[in-house]
Amino acid sequence: MSTPKPYQCLSCRLKQSIIWPSTKSSTRRQFHASTPSKAHKRGYPSIKASDLEQPQFRAYTPHEKKLLALKYTPEQMKVIEAGERAVSAEDLARQGRMRTDPMRIKYLDDFATMRPMLDRAVTEQDLQAAEEGEGLVEGANRSARDSKKKDNQQQPTEEIDPHMLRLSQQTGMTIQEIKRIRVKNLVMHRVVNQTRMGKIQSLYYLTIAGNQDGMVGIGEGKAAEDEDGRRQAMMNAIRNMKPIPRYEERTIYGSVEGKVGAAVVQLSSRPPGFGNRCQHLIFELARAAGISDLAARTPRSRNKMNVVKAAFKALTAQRLPEDVARGRGRKMVDARSVYYGGQAMPYLRPALGVLATVEVGKFVLLWHMTGLQEKQIAINAKQIAINKAETENLLELQKRQNQDIIARQDRTYRQRERHHRES
Repeated sequence: MSTPKPYQCLSCRLKQSIIWPSTKSSTRRQFHASTPSKAHKRGYPSIKASDLEQPQFRAYTPHEKKLLALKYTPEQMKVIEAGERAVSAEDLARQGRMRTDPMRIKYLDDFATMRPMLDRAVTEQDLQAAEEGEGLVEGANRSARDSKKKDNQQQPTEEIDPHMLRLSQQTGMTIQEIKRIRVKNLVMHRVVNQTRMGKIQSLYYLTIAGNQDGMVGIGEGKAAEDEDGRRQAMMNAIRNMKPIPRYEERTIYGSVEGKVGAAVVQLSSRPPGFGNRCQHLIFELARAAGISDLAARTPRSRNKMNVVKAAFKALTAQRLPEDVARGRGRKMVDARSVYYGGQAMPYLRPALGVLATVEVGKFVLLWHMTGLQEKQIAINAKQIAINKAETENLLELQKRQNQDIIARQDRTYRQRERHHRES
């Protein structure tokens, strides 16, 4: 016997007929409205850095050893070979730095002599000057001076922008240097000022400017016309350019934080090759400043204007290790800078300096030492000798004081014993 079904209205039947898709609750924050896609398999294999082929640096050829033997003694040659074996190729590849500026040369040289075929092509005027006895370098300078005069005569007179001329006078930079500065507009929106005459509309611009070599600035501009607002923001950004401390000319010193309004920006230094992993506003600011390895977080408000200002404030508020050491009364030495000779390329041959050996405990450090470093090491060695002598004097004085105290105690004990016997 079948039981009758309860009565259901039409809306209830429609609700039951609809099959809702099952949705799983995710604790992760979604930054877009679309549903998350399934993880797809990468089209390329994952390669570890350890699996990559390590760069190999070639050894001295017999011809190069003969040339070095003409300048160095056999004992120095042995030290040079020992130093080459001590420094591994992996350290050179990881910590060595090549020049990346546009003025770098394409060959290795100590600049002791001028090589006409490499430094500059020889022209007919140079040959004539050499035959006349004026010298190759003097003739080269004269030809360069003559060509510069011709270029100045051939260049047409261009009208100079009065705004650029005034900016050049205010900053002390030439117009060509100002044109080479990287300018980027980051924020642009329309603003309205309510007055008794009605609503006055304007365009607001926030622009950054930097030479990509440690100088960056931000500027704001507001005008009724688009072109006027952009120019005003660019001028203010160039005027407000400030130096940014950079470690190894690629990242910042440690971790730093900046706060403007409700926006907080946290910047952290990263190892070489990490890149600028941050949002686009901070990325553009770091690229304009010449920073290539940086990590950034914005845990609170993400207002564009405040984020840019907070990032600029954090970059300019870095605390240098030299200042910390000076405040604590200590002396700080960068081991990597000393080991690789500062900005000099680590794989240069010893023609650029002297190969120094310093014994530290059970280890011996070897590096190519320039004249300035040799002088600094001599000063440090003298200071160490003075400190050692002072320490020995203090120990000797303390030893004498202890001996006097022991003798005084012994004398007092004997007097007491003699007095006890007599009584």
